[in-house]
Amino acid sequence: MNFESGEILYFDKPLHWTSFDVVGKVRWLLCKRLGVKKLKVGHTGTLDPLATGVVVVCTGKKTKLIDELQAHVKEYVATLQLGATTPSYDLEKPIDAIYPTQHISRQLIDETLTHFLGQIWQVPPTFSAVKIDGKRAYEYARKGEEVEIKPKLLVIDELEVLSFDEQAMQLTIRVVCSKGTYIRALARDIGEALQSGAHLIALRRTRVGEIGVDQCISPEQFAQMLETMPIERPVSE
Repeated sequence: MNFESGEILYFDKPLHWTSFDVVGKVRWLLCKRLGVKKLKVGHTGTLDPLATGVVVVCTGKKTKLIDELQAHVKEYVATLQLGATTPSYDLEKPIDAIYPTQHISRQLIDETLTHFLGQIWQVPPTFSAVKIDGKRAYEYARKGEEVEIKPKLLVIDELEVLSFDEQAMQLTIRVVCSKGTYIRALARDIGEALQSGAHLIALRRTRVGEIGVDQCISPEQFAQMLETMPIERPVSE
């Protein structure tokens, strides 16, 4: 493989890692293996630290394809805890409110989810990397500062229930969506539509474009592969 000319790599991001952690690890491993001080490495779409799954990483000249690859459709499997909310819409922050759930049935869930198919407007989470006046939204949120985040037009291609535990009030869904969709915000909006509140307790990105998570490797596997992998060098111009 020729990492300086450019390669596209597919990783299964570990829990608690950021997408930048994956990029940093890949860059460090490659620079060490190639014996170089610098190498262009970037990812094609942020995945939250509390999520796992597909992260696409480009090296060398293939980093020019990042914008194109970011536009690919993505698939997620998400588990929502109904009846409670958190400020971050996931487990990063503690529960801040509890709501009744006695009225929620599988039929109500099925009917509610139909309203989220197709084009929808979504307000990104306060705890997100959305830029507002040159700063990330989470920078304001962590200081307790309130800012207005404008809604974005998105597309939900597919939305189906994989399971519903009526006793635990936990709902697992599969989502196929466009670039820029925040599944945490989708969980928030589904909870509001059910009049019960909701937050994410598990999230896995299972596909980016045509690449499924079963085609991905872990950072540890990549490190092991590099030890025996023949490395090509670009031809000098």
